[in-house]
Amino acid sequence: MMKPSFRLAVLALALAVSAGAHAQLRPYGKSDGAPRGAAPAADPAAAPAAGSTTSPTAEQENAGKLAAQGWLALLDRQDWGTAWDASSAVFRQSVPLGNWMDAIPKVRQPFGPLVEREARQAIYKTSLPGRPDGQYVTVMFASKYQNQQVQEIVTTVRETDGRWRVTGYSPNTAK
Repeated sequence: MMKPSFRLAVLALALAVSAGAHAQLRPYGKSDGAPRGAAPAADPAAAPAAGSTTSPTAEQENAGKLAAQGWLALLDRQDWGTAWDASSAVFRQSVPLGNWMDAIPKVRQPFGPLVEREARQAIYKTSLPGRPDGQYVTVMFASKYQNQQVQEIVTTVRETDGRWRVTGYSPNTAK
């Protein structure tokens, strides 16, 4: 069973991040050229190319989505420690490494291997309930695993070094 402190930290982060997000959901294009479930080829925290014709919000959403996909790929490989290391400072402070290493395998292993994953929606916000103002992107993924379908909600934050890192994760199994 998942330790209550870990479960509360993960759920609190996910709920705080997604609480206001659902009111402004908009579809996120699925034709990004990468195969379904594939980790991004480029650095997920890289800034958009100069002279880009996309809007700043779309660029932020894309950067957050790429960071979330890369982080989920670490979970798919069961590289729990690297995923924790790659998370935001707030995430690492809220979820101690020992709790993470004990709990995340129990959460993820029942799903089985990943079959496919599609980013369905991405939302960029500059404020979230209970969080300092900043740049946040919440991405909703429809993920199909061998044993079940899961909606994964991943929230990323742009940290002071300019890199996007995961600050919240919530897997919701389909019923």
